[in-house]
Amino acid sequence: MIVNEHIEDYINSLGSDMAPELDRLEAWALDNGVPIIRKSMQTLLRFILIKEKPKRILEVGAAIGFSALFMSNNIPKDSHITTIEKVEMRLVEARKNLAGNDKITLLEGDALEVLENLANEVSEETKFDFVFLDAAKGQYLNFLKSIRKLMAPGALLITDNILLEGSIAESKFSIERRDRTIHLRMREYLHEITHSPDFETVILPLGDGVAVSYFMKERNE
Repeated sequence: MIVNEHIEDYINSLGSDMAPELDRLEAWALDNGVPIIRKSMQTLLRFILIKEKPKRILEVGAAIGFSALFMSNNIPKDSHITTIEKVEMRLVEARKNLAGNDKITLLEGDALEVLENLANEVSEETKFDFVFLDAAKGQYLNFLKSIRKLMAPGALLITDNILLEGSIAESKFSIERRDRTIHLRMREYLHEITHSPDFETVILPLGDGVAVSYFMKERNE
């Protein structure tokens, strides 16, 4: 944990209550070892969504659908979420949890392929003004190529779990060999979104680290 656990628990205690169905789903996920967005990430997402009121939201990494449902409760009635998931054991739950929610479309398949297909079909009118990236961390940089094409000028990109429990700041030689590839790839991703003229990015040591990136493409054309 990046932030002192005692302090984080106190901050989380100040957060708003969730809908009962989300409380139940969160409890189920924790009981079954399914990773979902942390309380601190929930608070940040709620704040940004209420402030920005995005109309078209893209989520990469639906898991069991918790974060999509959470976001759907904090966006305008005419907003819509497109979320992507490929892991079948997660999809079994996501299909059930998202069924009947007309604010959310679940796309099943490998995120790289789905994103490429979306990018090939997108128009200026169908670009996304909010992207939440919370999928395979070693693929973040690969996802970014298509995500760029899918973002409308002025869109926000929120990237979760970027600090790898603090190990991102360590030398690769102190990282266990099996973890070095993801360590390197995450560093490459962070370098890209903090140095690219397309983005203005702030890194927040919240939860396991969050990057908030403002898409400045319109300023560079």
